[in-house]
Amino acid sequence: MAESSAHPNGHKRAAASNGEAGQPSGAPDQDQVRRDILPIPDAKHVGLTTYDARNPDTTYPPITALRPPKGAPNVLVVLLDDVGFGGSSAFGGPCNTPTAERLAAGGLKLNRFHTTALCSPTRQALLTGRNHHSVGMGGITEIATSAPGNSSVRPKEKAPIAETLMLNGYSTAQFGKCHEVPVWEVSPVGPFNSGPPARASSTSTASSVPRLTSITPGCMRAPRRWNRRSRPRRAIR
Repeated sequence: MAESSAHPNGHKRAAASNGEAGQPSGAPDQDQVRRDILPIPDAKHVGLTTYDARNPDTTYPPITALRPPKGAPNVLVVLLDDVGFGGSSAFGGPCNTPTAERLAAGGLKLNRFHTTALCSPTRQALLTGRNHHSVGMGGITEIATSAPGNSSVRPKEKAPIAETLMLNGYSTAQFGKCHEVPVWEVSPVGPFNSGPPARASSTSTASSVPRLTSITPGCMRAPRRWNRRSRPRRAIR
Protein backbone atom coordinates (compact mmCIF):
# COMPACT_ATOMS: atom_id res chain seq x y z
CA MET A 1 0.00 0.00 0.00
CA ALA A 2 1.08 3.56 -0.53
CA GLU A 3 0.16 6.69 1.31
CA SER A 4 0.23 10.10 -0.20
CA SER A 5 0.63 12.51 2.61
CA ALA A 6 0.31 15.97 0.88
CA HIS A 7 0.81 17.96 -2.25
CA PRO A 8 -0.11 21.41 -3.58
CA ASN A 9 -3.03 21.41 -5.98
CA GLY A 10 -1.01 21.21 -9.16
CA HIS A 11 0.57 23.99 -11.20
CA LYS A 12 -2.48 26.26 -11.09
CA ARG A 13 -2.26 26.43 -7.32
CA ALA A 14 1.46 27.04 -7.42
CA ALA A 15 0.96 29.86 -9.89
CA ALA A 16 -1.67 31.44 -7.67
CA SER A 17 0.57 31.14 -4.63
CA ASN A 18 3.40 32.82 -6.52
CA GLY A 19 1.32 35.90 -7.14
CA GLU A 20 0.80 35.11 -10.80
CA ALA A 21 -2.33 33.88 -12.55
CA GLY A 22 -5.30 33.60 -10.20
CA GLN A 23 -3.99 36.08 -7.64
CA PRO A 24 -6.53 38.91 -7.17
CA SER A 25 -5.35 42.46 -7.46
CA GLY A 26 -4.56 43.92 -4.06
CA ALA A 27 -4.20 40.49 -2.44
CA PRO A 28 -1.48 40.14 0.21
CA ASP A 29 1.83 38.66 -0.87
CA GLN A 30 1.97 35.03 0.27
CA ASP A 31 5.64 35.47 1.13
CA GLN A 32 4.64 38.11 3.70
CA VAL A 33 2.15 35.87 5.46
CA ARG A 34 3.20 34.96 9.00
CA ARG A 35 3.88 31.25 9.04
CA ASP A 36 5.58 30.98 12.43
CA ILE A 37 2.20 30.50 14.12
CA LEU A 38 -0.18 27.74 13.05
CA PRO A 39 -3.01 28.07 12.27
CA ILE A 40 -2.01 31.32 10.59
CA PRO A 41 -3.92 34.16 12.31
CA ASP A 42 -6.66 35.84 10.28
CA ALA A 43 -5.94 39.31 9.01
CA LYS A 44 -7.87 41.94 10.95
CA HIS A 45 -9.55 44.86 9.24
CA VAL A 46 -8.23 48.16 10.48
CA GLY A 47 -9.91 51.31 9.25
CA LEU A 48 -13.31 52.78 8.46
CA THR A 49 -16.28 50.40 8.33
CA THR A 50 -19.04 51.93 6.24
CA TYR A 51 -22.67 50.89 6.19
CA ASP A 52 -23.69 52.14 2.76
CA ALA A 53 -22.34 50.58 -0.44
CA ARG A 54 -22.80 53.98 -2.17
CA ASN A 55 -20.29 55.57 0.18
CA PRO A 56 -17.08 56.27 -1.79
CA ASP A 57 -15.07 55.04 1.18
CA THR A 58 -16.67 51.60 0.93
CA THR A 59 -13.65 49.60 -0.15
CA TYR A 60 -12.03 46.57 1.38
CA PRO A 61 -9.23 44.20 0.36
CA PRO A 62 -10.32 41.11 -1.58
CA ILE A 63 -11.01 37.78 0.03
CA THR A 64 -8.03 35.56 -0.71
CA ALA A 65 -7.32 31.90 -0.06
CA LEU A 66 -4.19 30.86 1.76
CA ARG A 67 -1.58 29.53 -0.65
CA PRO A 68 1.80 27.86 -0.15
CA PRO A 69 4.76 30.23 -0.21
CA LYS A 70 6.61 30.96 -3.43
CA GLY A 71 8.67 28.02 -4.65
CA ALA A 72 6.94 25.54 -2.32
CA PRO A 73 7.57 21.98 -3.55
CA ASN A 74 5.17 19.11 -4.02
CA VAL A 75 5.46 16.66 -1.14
CA LEU A 76 4.79 12.94 -1.56
CA VAL A 77 5.27 10.36 1.18
CA VAL A 78 5.10 6.71 0.08
CA LEU A 79 4.98 3.85 2.58
CA LEU A 80 5.33 0.24 1.44
CA ASP A 81 4.05 -2.51 3.71
CA ASP A 82 6.07 -5.64 4.42
CA VAL A 83 9.22 -4.42 2.70
CA GLY A 84 12.49 -4.79 4.56
CA PHE A 85 15.06 -2.02 4.77
CA GLY A 86 17.44 -3.91 2.48
CA GLY A 87 14.83 -5.37 0.15
CA SER A 88 15.04 -2.73 -2.57
CA SER A 89 17.81 -2.74 -5.14
CA ALA A 90 18.29 0.94 -4.28
CA PHE A 91 19.88 -0.32 -1.06
CA GLY A 92 21.56 -3.37 -2.55
CA GLY A 93 18.60 -5.72 -2.10
CA PRO A 94 17.31 -8.44 -4.43
CA CYS A 95 14.07 -6.66 -5.48
CA ASN A 96 14.54 -4.75 -8.73
CA THR A 97 13.19 -1.22 -8.14
CA PRO A 98 14.54 0.98 -10.97
CA THR A 99 12.24 3.90 -10.13
CA ALA A 100 13.44 3.92 -6.53
CA GLU A 101 17.00 3.77 -7.80
CA ARG A 102 16.46 6.82 -10.02
CA LEU A 103 14.91 8.75 -7.15
CA ALA A 104 17.71 7.77 -4.80
CA ALA A 105 20.35 8.77 -7.35
CA GLY A 106 18.99 12.33 -7.35
CA GLY A 107 18.46 12.61 -3.61
CA LEU A 108 19.62 11.28 -0.26
CA LYS A 109 19.75 7.77 1.13
CA LEU A 110 19.18 7.52 4.86
CA ASN A 111 20.65 4.36 6.35
CA ARG A 112 19.62 4.80 9.99
CA PHE A 113 15.92 4.20 9.67
CA HIS A 114 14.65 2.90 13.02
CA THR A 115 11.96 0.45 11.98
CA THR A 116 9.11 -0.40 14.30
CA ALA A 117 8.35 -3.64 12.41
CA LEU A 118 4.60 -3.07 12.65
CA CYS A 119 2.05 -1.28 10.51
CA SER A 120 0.43 1.31 12.79
CA PRO A 121 3.59 2.41 14.63
CA THR A 122 5.52 2.79 11.38
CA ARG A 123 2.80 4.97 9.85
CA GLN A 124 2.37 7.13 12.91
CA ALA A 125 6.12 7.59 13.31
CA LEU A 126 6.69 8.37 9.62
CA LEU A 127 3.79 10.80 9.28
CA THR A 128 4.68 12.72 12.44
CA GLY A 129 8.47 12.36 12.40
CA ARG A 130 8.42 11.22 16.03
CA ASN A 131 9.04 8.12 18.09
CA HIS A 132 6.01 5.86 17.82
CA HIS A 133 5.51 5.61 21.59
CA SER A 134 5.48 9.41 21.92
CA VAL A 135 2.51 9.52 19.52
CA GLY A 136 0.58 6.76 21.28
CA MET A 137 1.28 3.94 18.87
CA GLY A 138 3.30 1.33 20.73
CA GLY A 139 1.54 -1.39 18.71
CA ILE A 140 -1.18 -1.77 16.13
CA THR A 141 -4.48 -0.06 16.92
CA GLU A 142 -6.29 -3.36 17.54
CA ILE A 143 -4.16 -4.11 20.64
CA ALA A 144 -4.25 -0.62 22.14
CA THR A 145 -4.52 -0.23 25.91
CA SER A 146 -4.70 2.73 28.26
CA ALA A 147 -0.99 2.38 29.07
CA PRO A 148 1.11 5.43 28.18
CA GLY A 149 2.36 5.29 24.62
CA ASN A 150 -0.01 2.47 23.67
CA SER A 151 -3.43 4.12 23.48
CA SER A 152 -3.40 4.57 19.65
CA VAL A 153 -4.47 8.18 20.28
CA ARG A 154 -2.10 10.79 18.85
CA PRO A 155 -1.48 13.70 21.24
CA LYS A 156 -2.91 16.99 19.99
CA GLU A 157 0.42 18.79 20.35
CA LYS A 158 2.17 16.42 17.92
CA ALA A 159 0.98 17.30 14.45
CA PRO A 160 1.65 15.13 11.39
CA ILE A 161 3.39 16.46 8.31
CA ALA A 162 0.18 16.88 6.32
CA GLU A 163 -1.41 19.09 8.96
CA THR A 164 1.52 21.49 8.87
CA LEU A 165 1.33 21.57 5.07
CA MET A 166 -2.43 22.18 4.94
CA LEU A 167 -2.18 25.00 7.47
CA ASN A 168 0.30 26.58 5.04
CA GLY A 169 -2.10 26.44 2.10
CA TYR A 170 -1.40 23.00 0.64
CA SER A 171 -4.14 20.76 -0.69
CA THR A 172 -3.55 17.40 0.96
CA ALA A 173 -4.80 13.84 0.56
CA GLN A 174 -4.19 10.36 1.86
CA PHE A 175 -4.83 7.24 -0.20
CA GLY A 176 -4.60 3.56 0.64
CA LYS A 177 -4.42 1.86 4.00
CA CYS A 178 -4.98 4.05 7.04
CA HIS A 179 -4.04 2.17 10.20
CA GLU A 180 -3.61 5.12 12.54
CA VAL A 181 -7.20 5.58 13.72
CA PRO A 182 -8.36 4.11 17.07
CA VAL A 183 -10.64 1.14 16.42
CA TRP A 184 -13.52 2.68 18.37
CA GLU A 185 -13.52 5.65 16.00
CA VAL A 186 -13.62 3.70 12.72
CA SER A 187 -17.30 4.16 12.03
CA PRO A 188 -19.52 5.97 9.51
CA VAL A 189 -20.81 8.07 12.42
CA GLY A 190 -17.40 9.17 13.60
CA PRO A 191 -15.99 10.91 15.48
CA PHE A 192 -13.91 12.34 12.68
CA ASN A 193 -11.07 13.91 14.62
CA SER A 194 -8.51 11.10 14.44
CA GLY A 195 -8.64 10.20 10.76
CA PRO A 196 -7.06 12.05 7.84
CA PRO A 197 -8.70 15.38 8.80
CA ALA A 198 -6.49 15.27 11.87
CA ARG A 199 -3.70 14.67 9.41
CA ALA A 200 -5.09 17.56 7.36
CA SER A 201 -6.23 15.43 4.43
CA SER A 202 -8.87 17.26 2.45
CA THR A 203 -9.48 14.09 0.42
CA SER A 204 -9.32 10.53 1.68
CA THR A 205 -10.22 7.01 0.70
CA ALA A 206 -8.82 5.49 3.82
CA SER A 207 -10.79 6.23 6.95
CA SER A 208 -14.12 7.30 8.41
CA VAL A 209 -14.11 10.98 7.57
CA PRO A 210 -16.42 13.50 5.89
CA ARG A 211 -16.41 13.20 2.10
CA LEU A 212 -15.48 9.56 2.59
CA THR A 213 -15.74 7.16 -0.31
CA SER A 214 -14.64 3.97 1.47
CA ILE A 215 -13.45 2.67 4.81
CA THR A 216 -10.25 0.67 4.89
CA PRO A 217 -9.14 0.17 8.47
CA GLY A 218 -6.03 -1.79 9.22
CA CYS A 219 -6.81 -5.40 9.95
CA MET A 220 -10.50 -5.77 9.10
CA ARG A 221 -10.38 -8.74 6.81
CA ALA A 222 -13.09 -11.39 6.67
CA PRO A 223 -11.82 -14.64 8.25
CA ARG A 224 -11.57 -17.51 5.83
CA ARG A 225 -13.19 -20.77 6.84
CA TRP A 226 -11.28 -23.92 6.04
CA ASN A 227 -12.79 -27.32 5.49
CA ARG A 228 -11.74 -30.55 3.94
CA ARG A 229 -12.52 -29.33 0.43
CA SER A 230 -10.65 -26.08 0.84
CA ARG A 231 -7.23 -25.98 -0.72
CA PRO A 232 -4.71 -23.16 -0.63
CA ARG A 233 -4.49 -21.36 -3.95
CA ARG A 234 -1.25 -21.68 -5.82
CA ALA A 235 0.75 -18.54 -6.30
CA ILE A 236 0.67 -17.12 -9.83
CA ARG A 237 4.17 -16.94 -11.19
